[in-house]
Amino acid sequence: MNEIISIWLSSQGVSERHLEVTTLGTGLAIIVVLASISFYFSKYQLLNVVKHLIKKSRNTWDDALIEHQVLNRMTSLIPLVIILFLTPLILDAESKASTMLVLFAKVMLTFQVARSLSALLNVSRSIYHETAKQKYVPLNAIIQVIKLALYLVATIVIVALIINRSPVYLLSGLGALTAVLLLIFQDTIKGLVASIQISANKMVVAGDWIELPKYGADGDVIEIGLSTVKVENFDKTITTIPTYALISDSFKNWRNMYHTGARRIKRTLIIDIASIDFYSLDKIDFLTNASLLKTYLTEKKAQINLIEGEVKTSEALDKINRRQLTNIGTFRAYVELYLKQNSNIRDDLTCMVRQLPATASGLPLEVYCFANTSDWAKYEGIQADIFDHLFAIAPQFDLRVFQHPSGFDWQR
Repeated sequence: MNEIISIWLSSQGVSERHLEVTTLGTGLAIIVVLASISFYFSKYQLLNVVKHLIKKSRNTWDDALIEHQVLNRMTSLIPLVIILFLTPLILDAESKASTMLVLFAKVMLTFQVARSLSALLNVSRSIYHETAKQKYVPLNAIIQVIKLALYLVATIVIVALIINRSPVYLLSGLGALTAVLLLIFQDTIKGLVASIQISANKMVVAGDWIELPKYGADGDVIEIGLSTVKVENFDKTITTIPTYALISDSFKNWRNMYHTGARRIKRTLIIDIASIDFYSLDKIDFLTNASLLKTYLTEKKAQINLIEGEVKTSEALDKINRRQLTNIGTFRAYVELYLKQNSNIRDDLTCMVRQLPATASGLPLEVYCFANTSDWAKYEGIQADIFDHLFAIAPQFDLRVFQHPSGFDWQR
């Protein structure tokens, strides 16, 4: 082909003095034009047809090929292949220009193949996240390791092409650098091991709500990578955590709460101890009118009367030692009954009201139950409604909810 171009240029009147340079320039121009035409055809004609067919198809996995630019990167291979095969045909294979152009095509082809394979790996990750029901496989970490190895191999091949040596020659020299490589990639190795352990033990998956106070993380896991885990906090900030921290440090995972469909309510009312007292019969009769307490108080009154009938003597009962109802006990029973009849509280999970040890502030009365939702906003609404009612109803039981004195208390 090179001789044909030379003969044609000679017939056009090009002198022998400028024939070699003109032949080289003409050959390069032909190669560039053909490569440009092939790039234009593949990029703006063929690719548009393929994209149109993909968009019309019912499959969703092929849309990822467009999203991750796999087809765009593969179209860049066509002009490089044309340059690689046309250069020895059009130019003198022994010339420096031909050698440099072939080397350029091989280097760019190697790099572009690595980029195309990297995009295909992104496609596989995207398809996995869309189709997998339980994302316990550490695919992000695995893909990042494969990409690292892919680009490392591509770099070795490119260096081997430039120095005109076999890639095996370069790989044999990496043995002496093993210790240095281990030091450089220690975080990568630790992250890979941590990712495998996290996957095997099903500790964390993307979408889990986790808490790591040490790193200031409290939110949803959005990505588990080879060396880092990204957590989107509820204030929309992003916290980046080393992957190996999830196996070396303690953290809280709220996943089971979502699977159960319930969220715990655990909060205390501090009762002023000075307001705790026995109930008179009149007060008991008054509270019996409450529908929630009617059965409870009727049974308690029957038990008290029975005991009084058993121990009654010629004199009145001992007012100190006899059995009596207290306002705190009655209030505790009322709260339990109120929770059990509340449709927003799960009746198949623990539901109780208990006393905690008294403190300098008063007697803590702890409400322990589970709301029938894991939605944060609904949960807070249910919890607020319960305690709104309890704070308002406590004075009906002659109880005072403790709070430290304020300026209004001193004024009053």
